[in-house]
Parts: sequence; C-alpha cells; structure tokens
Amino acid sequence: MVSSNLPSDKNNPKKPLDPFNDIRKAMNEFFNEKPIRGFLQSIDDFFKTPFPFEGGLYVDTVETENEYIVSAELPGVKREQIHLNITGNYLTISVENNELETAEDSQNHIYHRKFVRQQSSRTVSLPQAINEKMIKASYRDGLLQIRIPRQKGKIIEIE
Repeated sequence: MVSSNLPSDKNNPKKPLDPFNDIRKAMNEFFNEKPIRGFLQSIDDFFKTPFPFEGGLYVDTVETENEYIVSAELPGVKREQIHLNITGNYLTISVENNELETAEDSQNHIYHRKFVRQQSSRTVSLPQAINEKMIKASYRDGLLQIRIPRQKGKIIEIE
C-alpha cells in the first residue's frame, strides 16, 4: 500500500477553499463597475459594426470583347443601401447605412439614443461614355455585378 501526504476525500469530506476566490471576486467587481463596463461595451459595439467598408470598397473591373463587368463584394449589405450614379464615363458605387440605435435601462433610468450614418463609395473610370439605358446591374448573395456594353466608335475613312 502506498501512503501519501495528500488528504483523501474519505478522510476530508470538505473541499479545499479556492485560493483565487478573492482575486476573482475583485476582478468581477472591477469589470462590472459603470466606467469600465461602458468602455468595454463601446469596444463590443465597435466590433459588432456590420458596416465593414470604412476604408473603401473593393471593386474589380473586367473588360471583355463585348462589355465591361464591374463587380463589388458587399457582404451584409442590403439592396436598398446601394446607390449607382453615372456621370459621363464615371460609374460611382455608394453604400450608405443609416441606423437609429436606442438603449433603455429602466432600472437605472438611463436612456441612450444614437443615430449612426456610415457611407463609403468608389468611382470607376471607363474609357468611353456610359449609356445608362444599356446598363444591367444585379445583386445576389453579397455580390454586386454591373454589366456595361462596349460601344463601337465611328470609323472615319481618310481620303
């Protein structure tokens, strides 16, 4: 039989006290105080932001024999938030997010209202004027695709 200096469960039915219990309790109280909780909540809100286009939109333009295809990946964006604008040979893609955030804490009588407006845009230049009547745009599964037919210029014969 092997003897040990460690107390066995049979001899000592009480479990030993957690030596870190006081430290854990102090940390919980520290992080649940109002100034710290507000700071941590603002960090959480920052990372929950569904609008990832602060630095600009990534747009890819491909030129084929018959058309230009402009694509933009916009995950999490609703169709109503996308705006297309054409001026001459410039195509501008804008994404705008307007939200009214409200938070109520009736226990502490705290009411918070915040209007958030976020916008990002990207302009693509094409080598020819764009005929807005010929453009076809589609948006499915977070992918915006704009098809612009190429127009053939007039050929002038030299005498």
